Amino acid sequence: MRSTEQYLSCCLLQRHGRCSPMGRHWPCIGPSAITSGSGVSGGVEPSQAWSWELQESEEWQAAALEGSSQPSLPSTLLGIGSELGQQGLESDGRSVYDDQPNAHQRFMEKLDACIRNHDREIEKMCNFHHQGFVDAITELLKVRADAGKLKVQVTDTNRRLQDAGKEVIAQTEEIIRCRIQQRNITTVVEKLQLCLPVLEMYSKLKEQMNVKRYYSALKTMEQLENTYLPRVSQYRFCQIMIENLPKLREEIKEISMSDLKDFLESIRKHSDKIGETAMKQAQQQKTFNTALQKQNNVNYGRNMYVINGRVPEPKYEITFKRTLEEEDEHEEEVLTAHDLVDFSPVYRCLHIYSVLGDGETFENYYRKQRRKQARLVLQPQSSMHETVEGYRRYFSQIVGFFVVEDHILHVTQGLVTRAYTDELWNMALSKIIAVLRTHTSYCTDPDLVLELKNLIVVFADTLQGYGFPVNRLFDLLFEIRDQYNETLLKKWAGLFRDIFEADNYSPIPVANEEEYKIVISKFPFQDPELDKQSFPKKLPMSQSVPQIYIQVKEFIYASLKFSESLHRSSTEIDDMLRKSTNLLLTRTLSSCLQNLIKKPHIGLTELVQIIINTTHLEQACKYLEDFITNITNISQETVHTARLYGLSTFKDARHAAEGEIYTKLNQKIDEFIQLADYDWTMSEPAGRASGYLMDLINFLRSTFQVFTHLPNNNNDHAAMSGKVAQTACMSACQHLSTSLMQMLLDSELKQISMGAVQQFNLDVIQCELFASSEPVPGFHGDTLQLAFIDLRQLLDLFMVWDWSTYLADYGQPTSKYLRVNPSTALTLLEKMKDTSKKNNIFAQFRKNDRDKQKLIETVVKQLRSLVNGMSQHT
Repeated sequence: MRSTEQYLSCCLLQRHGRCSPMGRHWPCIGPSAITSGSGVSGGVEPSQAWSWELQESEEWQAAALEGSSQPSLPSTLLGIGSELGQQGLESDGRSVYDDQPNAHQRFMEKLDACIRNHDREIEKMCNFHHQGFVDAITELLKVRADAGKLKVQVTDTNRRLQDAGKEVIAQTEEIIRCRIQQRNITTVVEKLQLCLPVLEMYSKLKEQMNVKRYYSALKTMEQLENTYLPRVSQYRFCQIMIENLPKLREEIKEISMSDLKDFLESIRKHSDKIGETAMKQAQQQKTFNTALQKQNNVNYGRNMYVINGRVPEPKYEITFKRTLEEEDEHEEEVLTAHDLVDFSPVYRCLHIYSVLGDGETFENYYRKQRRKQARLVLQPQSSMHETVEGYRRYFSQIVGFFVVEDHILHVTQGLVTRAYTDELWNMALSKIIAVLRTHTSYCTDPDLVLELKNLIVVFADTLQGYGFPVNRLFDLLFEIRDQYNETLLKKWAGLFRDIFEADNYSPIPVANEEEYKIVISKFPFQDPELDKQSFPKKLPMSQSVPQIYIQVKEFIYASLKFSESLHRSSTEIDDMLRKSTNLLLTRTLSSCLQNLIKKPHIGLTELVQIIINTTHLEQACKYLEDFITNITNISQETVHTARLYGLSTFKDARHAAEGEIYTKLNQKIDEFIQLADYDWTMSEPAGRASGYLMDLINFLRSTFQVFTHLPNNNNDHAAMSGKVAQTACMSACQHLSTSLMQMLLDSELKQISMGAVQQFNLDVIQCELFASSEPVPGFHGDTLQLAFIDLRQLLDLFMVWDWSTYLADYGQPTSKYLRVNPSTALTLLEKMKDTSKKNNIFAQFRKNDRDKQKLIETVVKQLRSLVNGMSQHT
């Protein structure tokens, strides 16, 4: 039974690839071996078979315990049964586990039959191949015997051959040795002949290095590398030389670079000196060209040396020409960049780097270092704007920098290109413009700005001579011109203020003809009527007028100084002068006049004189235009020529002065009104007008007499002066009337007696008399008296006590008391009613005039109804 299970296990493992009975231990185990336990087919020992079976069985069982994918024994048996189903093993295999009767016996019988069938097939196969195997073994044994004989023969032949060639080999080796020695000697001689020139060249190289002939040393290195060293490159000393040559090159590069750094430091120190020399030469050249142009204007045919306003000069050199006498011109050579700086280090370094094939590195280094120096040069000092020397030093360094770059550009090939210099100049120009904009904004001295402008012009002309575009600098000068004009305006504003402060605002007295001519020479004044008068006499304007006129001309001269040398046409200069003069008149002078008019200490007399002064200054504007035309040679009829705006400036000043006259006059009236001291409870009037009012009227009379001094030398001025006087007088009367009315209706005034009303009526009568006396000529009829019509009708209503007429005619155009407002009448009547109650003014009439008291109450009620009706209507 055990043998059968083992055999089944073997069959099972064979099916699943776990063993191969044909190739591992035996062809197969026969059925007899299974049943009897002895006799193994194919000569295999039974013990070996059982061992194999046990081993495979244990392996199979271990795999099953480890949970491998091998099927279990029942499933395996079922698999075998499916294969052997035709022989009935399938049903028998299942019956073994189903405990059917004789199931095991039947299964074993059919399994034995199956095994016997397999054994027969295996045996047939072994019998078929056995004879071929036996024949192959037989042939192999025959060949082994023949191979042994052949080996013996070969060994004997080799021994005899070796014995015969020993002597020949010895002689041959001797000959070879001698020939090798001979060849070596020849080779040594040849190699020494090759090595000696190399050693000589290397010695020469060392000597050149010692005497600092670096360019020759580089040429020697080139010969060694290209000609000599390749011939002896296999020797060790040659390798040492080859290794040393790059070190020598690096040493040369370092030395030349050190020289270059010294050169860069040198030009940095000498840039200001180079620039100063170049700018001085450019300024002298410009002076010479100007003199030459003047001479050529006399004889135009000789103008063959001047091209576009400049005289051609030798390239790369800084020269200047100086006029010693009228006809003695000569060129004198001055210090150049070569005289101040040794350029040989940069030439030598450039050449060395070019020979070494590293020229691009040198160019990049040089440009990088110069850019750094450019940034340092373009960085101004913080206090540069304080003095012109700071600007001059700044410009000199920049000019020196670019003069050196221009020199390098023209004497070297590729180290500095035009594109590089243009890029550097554009960067520098942007920085220069930004610096100048910033620092000029701090400058408040016009003289310093003017000197700065001259420096910028020389700076621009110098660099333009070296081919650098400077249009943006001249555009900047126009911006600085605006700044210059602003500083001029501030300066002249101070001058105008000083002139106005020092003026006495009275007509200019002239005692004789000489004094009159002095004044006329300063200011263009013409008055035929005044000329007919004898001395001494007075000119209508005050001292400030000729002084202002002179200062305006000085401003034009100062503005013209900046416009020179800007390469602009006369038309443009004329336009600039007119625009700057307009700014002076419309902004600076106008502002000073407005401030002067608003000052508290300026009285009515001074305001009248200011009006006179502005009139004469307005008339002088045409002479200022003629003055600008003369200095620019541009006619006023030229198209697009600007006009001076002095007319509007002085008209505005006059209007402001007139308004201030009206304001101050009303303020003076208010001061007199404050002096009023009425006894509002008096029973009888004083019989005469109040003192304060008489003083006020006298003040107004004297004040209006001042207006007769206003200029009236032509119809326009006469109309203007009359209008100012009339307006001032009307304004004063209206303000006086309004002030008196407010005094009556003041809310703090609680009661008014009839005597106070009568006294107030006396004061109003004086005001009407003043208005009717025509204090200012030009009023028609009772125009001026109408200013007091409201007061007159109100006082008449109370003085006559004509309430029936007032109430009956109220609201009609023909009413006698048309200007009396019901609320005004009611307010005043209530104050009088309160007085009658408290003081018993009407006590003596109570018995006889009770009807009048009732009338007052009735009038009050009617007035209140009128007031209420007006408020509802409103």
